[in-house]
Amino acid sequence: MDPAPSRPVARARHARILRELELRGSVRASEVAARLGVAEITIRRDITTLAEGGHLVRVHGGAVPVLGAARPVPARIPVGVVLPGTGSHFPGIARGVDAAAAGQHVRAVLATTGYRADVERRQVRRLVDLGVEGLIIAPTLRDRSAADLTAMLAEVPVPVVIVERRLEGSAALAGRDWVGTDHGRGALLALEHLAGAGHHAVGLAWLERTPTAGALREGYGRAVAHLGLRPAPTRPLPKDDDGAEDPAVRALESFLDDCLDQGVGAALVHTDFHASRLVEIALDRGLRVPEDLAVVAYDDEFADLCIVPLTAVSPPGREIGALALRTILDRLRAEDGEPGTPRHVQVLPHLEVRRSTPAGEPSP
Repeated sequence: MDPAPSRPVARARHARILRELELRGSVRASEVAARLGVAEITIRRDITTLAEGGHLVRVHGGAVPVLGAARPVPARIPVGVVLPGTGSHFPGIARGVDAAAAGQHVRAVLATTGYRADVERRQVRRLVDLGVEGLIIAPTLRDRSAADLTAMLAEVPVPVVIVERRLEGSAALAGRDWVGTDHGRGALLALEHLAGAGHHAVGLAWLERTPTAGALREGYGRAVAHLGLRPAPTRPLPKDDDGAEDPAVRALESFLDDCLDQGVGAALVHTDFHASRLVEIALDRGLRVPEDLAVVAYDDEFADLCIVPLTAVSPPGREIGALALRTILDRLRAEDGEPGTPRHVQVLPHLEVRRSTPAGEPSP
């Protein structure tokens, strides 16, 4: 007869059972045993111990929570959502996942990384250990090699959907499902709107070191050529990890100087925070918005709260979250278990017209 397991090992199993119960709404002894690599009878004994302590209620084949234990409830599918932070349009993505989960009996479990690769790896491992059956992730790219990202994703034993990260030229993301914003179309929407208001040139200022920056610059270049606009000032804005604002403000002041010197009275600015600062700088100089300077913000987190409410390109965060969850569920429900062809989906943003540009609709 095998010796009894040590108390620390038993407590670890008990904690795992209770975590899975919280995530899924019910647990089956056979499934937990398989995941932990122990005999099913061991898990049944653990469930009995936990039931005697009032932590759960035994049912045939497993357990359910104490509350609502009169009838077993269908197990929820836990899906992990790993995002860099709670700013920008990431909250919209999380809300989109959560809204879509409600009708699919899915439990979304959110983790954030603070744009740190080491934290991201730890969060992913934690979610996998909790038993998530799929993972939606906007991976951290800052100061990170493609090899490190590839290795981290390769360790994930469940379906993965990448959100809001570009695939072009990335071996780490190639061959994976991906859902993101069509930033090229977003730039075109903004420039069409400004051109329709009579502007023949539109400047661009963008926040550096963000995943949006490269796609936005490329989209802007294509839109300028497509609309036949004349050249206008472009300016990267420094991103300061310590939160210092002065370098970005100086860059915005210089950008505005260039626009005025070249007779350019319209600008597309990423992000809406920086667009708001540009408007304040313009007002301090006695300029009128939008009469002397029309501004479109790229991002719509709080553009409507600016001293002059900002017309903004609004990323489709909720739609991206819902599509990412749908992709995960499709992978889980595939009958043959094969990964199939990766899905690459770009979602169109929309333009919210407010007082920082002349009224009117974008050109068709």
